[in-house]
This record gives sequence, C-alpha cells and structure tokens, in this order.
Amino acid sequence: MPAPLPAIETFPPLRAWQRKALVEYLRRRDPDFTAVATPGAGKTTFALRIAAELLVDGTVDAVTVVAPTEHLKTQWSLAAARIGIQLDAAFRNADLHSSADFHGAVVTYAQVGMAPHVHKRRTLTRRTLVILDEIHHAGDSRSWGDGVKAAFEPAVRRLMLTGTPFRSDDNPIPFVTYERGGDGLLRSRADSVYGYSDALRDGVVRPVLFLAYSGETRWRTNAGDELAARLGEPMTQDLVAQAWRTALDPAGDWMPQVLRAADARLTVLRKAGMADAGGLVIASDQQNARSYAKLIEQVTGEKAAVVLSDDVGSSARIATFSASDQRWMVAVRMVSEGVDIPRLAVGVYATSASTPLYFAQAIGRFVRARRPGETASVFLPSVPHLLGLASEMEAERDHVLGKPKEQEGFDDDLLERAQRDDQASGELEKRFTALSATAELDQVIFDGASFGTAAQAGTPEEEEYLGLPGLLTADQVSLLLSKRQAEQLAAQRRRAATRTAEPVAAAPPAPPPMSAAQRRVALRRQLNALVAARHHRTGQPHGKIHAELRRLCGGPPSAQATIEQLEERIATVQTL
Repeated sequence: MPAPLPAIETFPPLRAWQRKALVEYLRRRDPDFTAVATPGAGKTTFALRIAAELLVDGTVDAVTVVAPTEHLKTQWSLAAARIGIQLDAAFRNADLHSSADFHGAVVTYAQVGMAPHVHKRRTLTRRTLVILDEIHHAGDSRSWGDGVKAAFEPAVRRLMLTGTPFRSDDNPIPFVTYERGGDGLLRSRADSVYGYSDALRDGVVRPVLFLAYSGETRWRTNAGDELAARLGEPMTQDLVAQAWRTALDPAGDWMPQVLRAADARLTVLRKAGMADAGGLVIASDQQNARSYAKLIEQVTGEKAAVVLSDDVGSSARIATFSASDQRWMVAVRMVSEGVDIPRLAVGVYATSASTPLYFAQAIGRFVRARRPGETASVFLPSVPHLLGLASEMEAERDHVLGKPKEQEGFDDDLLERAQRDDQASGELEKRFTALSATAELDQVIFDGASFGTAAQAGTPEEEEYLGLPGLLTADQVSLLLSKRQAEQLAAQRRRAATRTAEPVAAAPPAPPPMSAAQRRVALRRQLNALVAARHHRTGQPHGKIHAELRRLCGGPPSAQATIEQLEERIATVQTL
C-alpha cells in the first residue's frame, strides 16, 4: 500500500519570499527551477511545500532529495516527515528501490556519482521530483556533475537550491541556466533570489557582528630565523599565512584570549534573554579541535562537544548538542552548510579555510533567527581577506564560466605550503614553529562598516564591545556601535588633553609621525564617522553607503583598502 499523501492544509505558514517563489514556480511549471536563498531563510520548508503540491496534484509520484552530507540526509528526512512526506534516509545504492512506505529517498552527491545508473533507473520507474540541495556541489568534480546529469535527466521536475556563493571554476553545474553577459562570460541565472540583506530587513535572520582580533605573532622558520608580525598589517601572503597559523596555535595566548572573550559574549547573550545560546569553534584539523576543547574546559570549567568528522556518531552528537543547553561545540568543517542548530549565536572562526564559499557556509550557522532582536557574534583573526568577506556579507555571487582564475582565498593549500620546507631533497617536511601570539580587539565589523579602536584583551575597552546587549535590531546595533566608538575616541582625547595640561615654557614638540598602520586606523575612523553622518542625514544603511563609495572610487572593502583609497573615499563622501 503506497504511503498516504501529505495534507497541504496542515503545512506551516510560509514566509513572504517562500509564498512569492511558490507562486512563481506553480505559474511557470518549468522542469527546472533554481532558488537562491541565504542560510536560515527556509529553503528546506520551501522545497518540501513544492514537493507536497506536486505529490497531491499528481504531477509526480516520488521525491528524491540529493544532499551534500550524510548528516543532512537525516535532517531532510526528519523535516519531511513532520509535514507528511516520508523519505528514506537509509537508502543505499545496493538497495535499488525504496520500500512502499516511502514517497522517495534522500541520497548524497557522492552516492549518485558512484552509481548514476541506479538512480537513473529509480527516476525512470516513477515520475520524480528531484531536489538538489546546495546544487553547487554537483560542480565539485566532473564525475559528480556527470553522475547527477545522467541520473536525473529523466526526472519530471528538478528543483535546485543553494544558499551560498557559487564556486569559481569552469565546471558547468547540471540543470542550472547560464546566460551570456556583456563581457561575453556565461553567468548562472536563478529563478528566485532572497539574499541576506532581504532576510535581515524582514527579520528572518540575525544581525551578525564580526569581532576581529589582531595581535603580535612570533614564529621560527625552518632555517632557524625568528620572524614577528602583527595580524592585519600589510604583508606578503606567505607571511600572512604564517602569522595566521601562529595565532591559531593552541599553545599560544591568542586562542585562549579570544575564547575567553567569546565565552564572555556568550554569557552576555544568555543573560540578555537567549538562555540556551550556544557557541561553535570551527577548527582546521582534528588535533587543533581537541586542543581547543581542552582550552574551553580550562576557560569555562565546562566540557565542549567535539565533532571531528562526518561519521556515524557525528550526527548523534550534533543532535544532542542542538537539543541541550551545553555552551560550546568544537567542529572540523562538519558543521557547515545546511546543519541546523538555531541556538548557535557565538562563533570562533579558528580555521584556515577562507574561500567565499566556505566562509559563507560557516557564517550561515549563526544567522538563523528564532525571535526578533537576537544577534550573532563571530570572532575571527584580523586577516585582510577575512575582513573583506565579513564586510561583504550581503554580496551575491553568480557562477561564472570562463572567468580568468583569481585567488579567492588562502584555503588550506597556501597555509599548508607556508608551513613546509621547500627543499628539493626527499627529507620529511618540517613545519615552522609558532613561538608566541597575543590577542587584541582590532575592530568590530557590522553592515559593511568598521567600528572601534584597538583594545587589549581583558581591558574595559574590550568589555564595552563584549557587553553589547544581546537583543537588538539591526538599526540599534549600528547606533550603539557608533555611540561606543564615539565614546572611545572622546576618552582618548581626554587622556591626551590630560597629558598635555601641564604648562611648559617651550612649545610642545611635534607629534611623532604615524606609522602606516596608525594612519589607516585613523582614516578608517574618519571614513566611518562621515558614513555615519550621511546615514543619519539620508537614512541609507552604512553598508550601502560604503558600497556606493567603492563603486565610485574602486578598490576593496575599507578593512582592506590602502591609505590612498581611504583618502579618496573620504574626499568623495564629503561631496555626496
């Protein structure tokens, strides 16, 4: 006996973007439909509503969901069961067919890539809707893309979902529509787009504050040379990579200080009304993950949940953490796109992965709103590339074919290479040795703007930002950050005036020339003050004003801009 059809009337109410996209889907009735929606917006609910509509009206007889990971298979199956659609999450390629108790199955891209003929046979047997979750994974490898295309070309309907930027490569993603632009390049085209800025305006996602920590780092190279650098200062990519790795070393002071600050922020959020707020540390590898868990226990007195890989026990540990009020979880990439733990509100980005795709996936774990006013806080190293990604949270990226290759981020390749001995001999690779690292709050990034002045870890100046109220709207966050920054600058001026208050016979000596780093900080503060003033005059969000200045003047986000670029933007905003 076939599984009973879902009851549309019992389906949960849809959000405005979901209703609009559903109407567009039902109106067009095309075989292929691509929906891009920011993490936390409700892509799963939208897709399951479409599945229910097509099952009930007889357009399809079966549903196949293709997900990136084993954990997400379980998550999809449980979400579908809640609204009356039964999906087999335990289906294996050797099974060939699902039991009649199910409307379909959930499989991974790897499963399809290994045996596309199995899934093609299942698709041909019954009229099928295929939901391709995070469709960019079909471009991970040629075999996966070819497998997906071969398996699901016979499907009656295909619904493609993604919530993160498409990767930049030349592997066309199956069933995605590409259109040629004025520059001659092919770009992906979505049928429905709901970005982070839209979701933030609608209160669907939380505002995210990025707390960027710099600090002094010291390490010894393979040749025995000792090097020192300050995170956030201009330097070569290899030096940035080595300084970054040194900061993330569990044996240094940077990670304990940042974890202490993150836990203090978590405590503030819990006292402010998010009683079950949780924190997540995203680590680069298993060894660091275990070390960070020990540090968390030393800092907080509580053990952290540790998720090391996508194995059988990982899903259970994630589910247990999600349903508990445990403070911290440490994960190695496992908790990425699609994993739904709504109580996550504080993150520590302690990984070397920095592509736009991975960064967006990671930050997506913290934006899921449960009620109005909730905010999220993410602590990260003050690395120019990461600061740029944090400043461009609202950027929407299409998949571009034929684009000249550019370095998207360090990811692990460059960072691993930075640690290796490049000798041509066959000796075992030797790693550089991290010697020390200290943490200092460099800036707070919100809505594309940078706030604050440098503050040592553990000082009242740092506590001012860690103690921001946990329940705020996006407008209140901007207003409060602007106020805190103004108070900091006023306090600095008072201290400077006190130091020079004593009468002197001779004229005071000229102040020493500022370093390049000091000039950039001063110019960034001046630019933010002018942008804030324009915001109060026009009502435009800070991020849009910064984006307009970048359009007019060119260059990267202000966190990465050169002194000359900052000066040009200051001159430009004064003329607007």
